[in-house]
Amino acid sequence: MNQREKVLVAAVGGIIGLFVLIFGIRSVIVAPLRDVDKQTAAVQEKIAKIQADRRNYFAAEDRLKLIAARTFSNAVEQASAVSGEILTRQILSAGLQEADFTRLPLGPRRLRGASEIGWNIQGAGALSNVVNLLFILDNSPWLHRTENLVVSTGDTPGSVRVRLRYLTLVIDPEPEVTRTNLQPALTLESIERHLLNSIVSRDILRPYIKQPPPPPEPGQPAPPPGKRNAPPGLENFRIVSLSEWEGQPEIHVRDLTAQKTTRYRPGDELAGGTIVMVDYRPLPGKSFLQSYSRLILKIDKEYWAVERGRTLAEKRKLTEAELPVQLARQP
Repeated sequence: MNQREKVLVAAVGGIIGLFVLIFGIRSVIVAPLRDVDKQTAAVQEKIAKIQADRRNYFAAEDRLKLIAARTFSNAVEQASAVSGEILTRQILSAGLQEADFTRLPLGPRRLRGASEIGWNIQGAGALSNVVNLLFILDNSPWLHRTENLVVSTGDTPGSVRVRLRYLTLVIDPEPEVTRTNLQPALTLESIERHLLNSIVSRDILRPYIKQPPPPPEPGQPAPPPGKRNAPPGLENFRIVSLSEWEGQPEIHVRDLTAQKTTRYRPGDELAGGTIVMVDYRPLPGKSFLQSYSRLILKIDKEYWAVERGRTLAEKRKLTEAELPVQLARQP
């Protein structure tokens, strides 16, 4: 190897050594710096996520406080009592009769962070007043949900039956809030309510409402006095309400002839028997609809049931399997 080749080899070796030195220094100094940058970016990402979670937490807490301020109470029993009282006021403000409505308690049903309670509401009244009630419930400022709404024909022209479920929540644990007497943004005098007047004026439920009896023909003789003064039969007495008051069941019976409602309680005499109890078990009725309550009478040694909304003439004898546990006969 001559001198020139030796110089060339030394130069190439020097360049290679320089690159090795440079890459070694880079791996010793730059790589840790990159790791520090990565760790810094990860920490910044975690901080940003924590800050976002913090903002979301406070936003959710503020929203929960707004929702909690619209609940009836932070206790199930108190919320049930307050919601029942407000529902009674809403029924009356709609122009309906309280005695024509049944309110049966529902729940409580335990959910994550809350308990669901409510009422199963059934009743009847003039179509315009029922529309009033549905409008009031829809625009109520209290935290609630209405579902399973059913509107069907009433006993007289222009009247309808209504059934729905009214549900609300009791938050647990509840944030510290101050409840006020909430007022609805819309009332029965609002223009939004007047927009619903076409439902009443057009009487869109007319195909399903009983037609009034035809007027007597001219010259037709009046009914005999004996029939006119005969006492009304059981078919003229309808069970219109099976409600509770202070833990005691109440039975409201409507005299369709005299247009008068009478209140009974267990132990009273009715329809040739004694009122034993009110059964609130959901059971299949004569139609595809569920029957949620019924009156139970004891006539002689047998038990008879009259479903809510039926007349006393439609009572049916209970079998052994249909008897509530309280009345089940001993073998």
